[in-house]
Amino acid sequence: MLGFDSLERMLDRAAKNSESYPPYNIEQIDPSHLQITIAVAGFGEDDLSIEVQDKQLTVSGRRVEDENAPARRYLYRGIASRQFQRSFVLADGIEVEDAHLDNGLLHIDLKQNEPEQKIRQIKISKKEHGGKIEKPSEKAKIEKK
Repeated sequence: MLGFDSLERMLDRAAKNSESYPPYNIEQIDPSHLQITIAVAGFGEDDLSIEVQDKQLTVSGRRVEDENAPARRYLYRGIASRQFQRSFVLADGIEVEDAHLDNGLLHIDLKQNEPEQKIRQIKISKKEHGGKIEKPSEKAKIEKK
């Protein structure tokens, strides 16, 4: 489907140039739907933000620590909860449909919209030998001579 090939190329380029946190997958659900899945363990819905500006999808996470929660002392901390921002450039016609958080995974559903088909009638006009468009009044004057 047109649009997804260029989206995938742009996403690959972005992935190679950016940090690997948080990890993500891009899955083609059917010919007109994609799903981006981002691993956001430890983040809740209130900690995440999804924005689309122009053709750029930006997902960011910032975990707010509860001031009233008791201080924790970790012996080993393998679950990263640092803030992040990950951006994806969307191809023409790609729109974000929905997003949901499930078991530490943020799923963002994308849809390829069919381009609007516009039909326009073009009027055909006659041209003189010099390349100028012949107007009916000028034609009448020439025929009278």
